[in-house]
Amino acid sequence: MSGYAQLKERRREDYTYILDYRTRWSDNDMYDHMNNSIYNFLYDSVINTYLMENCGLDPPNGSQYGMVVHSHNDYFSSISFPACTELALRVNKIGNSSVTYEIALFEKGIERVKSVGEFIQVFVDRKTGRPNAAGMQTSLREGLERILVKAPTSKL
Repeated sequence: MSGYAQLKERRREDYTYILDYRTRWSDNDMYDHMNNSIYNFLYDSVINTYLMENCGLDPPNGSQYGMVVHSHNDYFSSISFPACTELALRVNKIGNSSVTYEIALFEKGIERVKSVGEFIQVFVDRKTGRPNAAGMQTSLREGLERILVKAPTSKL
């Protein structure tokens, strides 16, 4: 099964952290569905909510912050106001200073996923804007590891 086909089959149970979001009238565009720019806004919001609630991120005062260096989204079906959404988050990979997130958007009461996106963040030093040689802070790493998807082990 291709990567796109696998993403289209995502279910809520594939994710560890879920955040509810009520769409707003202003989220719709002239085609009467949520504008694609809103998806990135929501993905950024669920990631930062998780980081603040579970990883000790303190955006205005912390010594590190996550800079998005890559993002993309696959759309499977539309959603529009006044729908309620569930933003589902997991971590697919953690590097020394980087993290790869996968975010899915579901509509409450609807089983099929509406979209799946990917964000890659690099945690940088606030003073220099560059990755810290020691990597991301321990509290960040430990929090992100809690929602890291482990690759299945083969039984040979």
